[in-house]
Amino acid sequence: MSFGKMNTFIQIVETISIKDDEGFTSKVETVLASVRAYKEEKRGTRKWANLSTFTEADCMFTFRVIPNLEIGPGRSIISNNKRYKIVSVQNIRGMYIEVLSVNIEATKE
Repeated sequence: MSFGKMNTFIQIVETISIKDDEGFTSKVETVLASVRAYKEEKRGTRKWANLSTFTEADCMFTFRVIPNLEIGPGRSIISNNKRYKIVSVQNIRGMYIEVLSVNIEATKE
């Protein structure tokens, strides 16, 4: 994967619940990394047909391995003001991380 294809800037974030002295919880978001990635939306290609076990996944990100950072479900990716929940992570030859994710839509009321 060349850097020419990695033209989307993403942030990998983790949301932590913190309880204060009075017992109320608040959520704090921490940015773990900001990197360039290759982004591919779900479409009717052979690659997405092979990923049919992850039917809920609608976006795939590929980026270089970040040393000393564990990427996994429970974390999120922010890209172009959209938030994606990480569903699956795969390490490719120790050089790249491939993340399957689900777009989290804001609720409209």
